[in-house]
Amino acid sequence: MIFRERTDVGKAKELFLSQIKGMDRVELILATSSIGRVLSASILAPRNVPHYRRSAMDGFAVRSVDLMGASPTNPVMLQVSDEVVEGTCVPVNTGDYVPDDADAVLMMEDTIPIGDMVEIRAQVHPGKNVGEIGEDVRKNEIIFNKSHFLRPCDIAVLASLGVNDVKVYAKPVVAIIPTGNDLLPLPGDGVPAPGKTLDINSLMIGLYVEKWGGIARYCDIVPENKQLIEDAIMVNLDTDMIVVSGGTSVGDKDYVPEVVEKLGTKLVHGVGLSPGKPTALGVADAVPILCMPGYPAAGLVALFAFGKPALRKAGNIPDIPETKVKARMSGKIMSREGYLSYARVILEGDIAHPLMTAGAGILSSIAKSDGFVIIPENVEGCEEGSEVEVVLIE
Repeated sequence: MIFRERTDVGKAKELFLSQIKGMDRVELILATSSIGRVLSASILAPRNVPHYRRSAMDGFAVRSVDLMGASPTNPVMLQVSDEVVEGTCVPVNTGDYVPDDADAVLMMEDTIPIGDMVEIRAQVHPGKNVGEIGEDVRKNEIIFNKSHFLRPCDIAVLASLGVNDVKVYAKPVVAIIPTGNDLLPLPGDGVPAPGKTLDINSLMIGLYVEKWGGIARYCDIVPENKQLIEDAIMVNLDTDMIVVSGGTSVGDKDYVPEVVEKLGTKLVHGVGLSPGKPTALGVADAVPILCMPGYPAAGLVALFAFGKPALRKAGNIPDIPETKVKARMSGKIMSREGYLSYARVILEGDIAHPLMTAGAGILSSIAKSDGFVIIPENVEGCEEGSEVEVVLIE
């Protein structure tokens, strides 16, 4: 496989992302349905939390002045009542309203009930165990800034403030265009004929698009025909991103990069990525186009390297670090000089076993592996016993 150029992965990614603008479409949705969405505007607290003085302990609301000098050897007796005045106390549980005339809450552990009286065996200072109004959140305080990625705990905070609706960026729509004369649509009906294969790439791409915060638009399989490929791309220029699977190598019928160049700008064709060298990147009518190899493992690596960051930028989705674990290699991994290599490994505790499977077309090698060891271009593989960082496949 011969390419006129082989672009460094970092440079290729920088070129690609520089062509992408975050979209400005927004939606008003229920806060309870907003997990994993990105705020398009900051949210101000509509009220204080708590909106009343509340007890931080189970115990008794008291006037601290009535407990001056109280100790196990010098207890103070207070009358249990439903109001706090001189010489009385009111039972409270955690979270209960603290009567206005009380300035502290004494823990239950520091008391001994005696009939309708309570023996107090400790003193408290004003404000002890009392959550003041607005202690958690102040009214008109910025709770979450624009571009905040909403998590379950954030939704709970919004619920505590009575915020029912939030403005979020719309999910980026990604068109998935499979190409190839050998492809058959899913679901398959029996075993494909020799030379035919099921279009599993579209499913894989779409599921990752949705996992990463986008909406997948599944397109029909396009034969290896320049005009049909051009038509398929043209009709999907209303999306936020296009992923074309297959037709990116240098064979006689690998038309995709050529079509992208005709419709817009071909930024890169051929990257220092292993597997994934035939990847092409371009843009047409301001829509970024990722042309990934048709071999599933190579395509997935290209999707991770370029598709994920591109989708996140298009959707204004904050970059979320990949999950990584440290491990020690049980064997040696070879890598290609000048290529950023994604080596598949199986984890067993803190030991990483190289997955001895060659070929960019073997998707099962991805499913069998737990993650990738990413080997830089200037490093010649990993030695047995070396400590590595494994990027988990999630």
